[in-house]
Amino acid sequence: MLQILGRPQRLCNGISRRQMLQVGGAGLLGVGATSIAAAEIAGAVRSAPRAKSVMFLYLFGGPSQLETFDMKPEAPSTVHGPFSAIAARTPGMRICEHLPRLAACSDRYAVIRTLNHTQNDHNAAHIIQTGWPMPPAERGPANVNAAANDWPSMGSVVSYLDRRRAGGSTVPSYVYLPNRHGEIQLGGRYNRLGQYAGWLGPEYDALATRIRKRAHLDNPYFRDCTEKELQFQFRGLSLSDGVTLDRLDRRRSLLEQFEVQQQGLDGASGTASYGRHRRSALGMVSSERLRTALDIRREPVALRDRYGRHLFGQSLMVGRRMVEAGSRFVTVVWDMPDGAPSGWDSHEGMTASLRDHLLPGLDQSVSALLEDMHDRGMLDETLVVCVGEMGRTPKFENRGSADGRDHWGYCFPALLAGAGVTGGVLYGRSDRIAGHPLDHPVSPADLSATIFDSLGIDPHTTIQDKEGRPVPLVDGGQVVQGLYA
Repeated sequence: MLQILGRPQRLCNGISRRQMLQVGGAGLLGVGATSIAAAEIAGAVRSAPRAKSVMFLYLFGGPSQLETFDMKPEAPSTVHGPFSAIAARTPGMRICEHLPRLAACSDRYAVIRTLNHTQNDHNAAHIIQTGWPMPPAERGPANVNAAANDWPSMGSVVSYLDRRRAGGSTVPSYVYLPNRHGEIQLGGRYNRLGQYAGWLGPEYDALATRIRKRAHLDNPYFRDCTEKELQFQFRGLSLSDGVTLDRLDRRRSLLEQFEVQQQGLDGASGTASYGRHRRSALGMVSSERLRTALDIRREPVALRDRYGRHLFGQSLMVGRRMVEAGSRFVTVVWDMPDGAPSGWDSHEGMTASLRDHLLPGLDQSVSALLEDMHDRGMLDETLVVCVGEMGRTPKFENRGSADGRDHWGYCFPALLAGAGVTGGVLYGRSDRIAGHPLDHPVSPADLSATIFDSLGIDPHTTIQDKEGRPVPLVDGGQVVQGLYA
């Protein structure tokens, strides 16, 4: 069962968020108010965007460039690894033999081969989802916890700008599927950085779903999931027993009266802000469109099979449905449930996990998503980005294992499709061992600038941080114009 995530928080009047959320059994009404000033909306959102929405497919752990989109078959055996390269539809592209469907549809996407940064560990989750280096902060055990002074994720920025431009909506702008990052691996003990709103405030965090593993070492990305597991429900979206929509409307009226009285008592602007978020959340509770978007049982059986019945495939289908419903930034994470052999963090046991699970799953699901969105006419107005937070070391065999690669942020690929991206483009070249860019290096800030620009958002516009200082959306990044050749 997938459920929405929340964090305990108390409001300024001492009422807990959980208490306020009892209305209609909603579980969605309270969101923390912040004291930051309004965004400089004028000039931030431009006309004629390339994309209405973004689907950000995040392969956490660091997929190997040498086993995916930057094969080097002429390199020594200690570099090129265990798999052969096959020809793709794109001239000059050599793609892994275990990605035949993506090879066959390579004219629908572009590949950047020269993403790079120096954050050579999993905290690159911050830089790849925000476009900014990780700020210094006290992060707790394992140094993976998100912090209040983190830069907001791209999805949070989009949500922030949307809300100030258009107000509330019955469909969330920013959605995270199928779990917030780290939930399935770390069991909720830590909050992996990069996915949250940081100093923008928790009201701009993603609306996230949740799934729990059935047992230790049970990997829902490597197997078909049951229908019970795949009931994508946000916690609180269903009304409590005995609460009808009419009864919810009556409770809404009572709360509005309470809100007017509260504003008169304390005159706090934060109360008005809270009221706006509460009204938006109430709209989500009663939104048939949102409930329908989450119900993948409405999809044809053959199409669900085409995506793959594993967690990544079915989450991509839900992500597509959320985009159809109106969400603007949907992140689907392929998390690492039980350590390196079960995920993209391929320090050991790499050959079997890539060959038997990771590459076939990626090939099946991403090719199905691109085909499905193309057939529905959605690819023209949706930017699809598929990327990890880093790549892997050029040398095969690491950490004393004869079957693995270590972390490598200095050169790794990203796949982009839709929203005007020219299919079949290979952007940038790496050196002979895929270790460093030879030309056209691309930074995470460049990638973020390209994503914002596709949505019609000026990546160099400023918003005000929690200290009231104007700061640009990206850290000096530039739009990768070569993707639109």
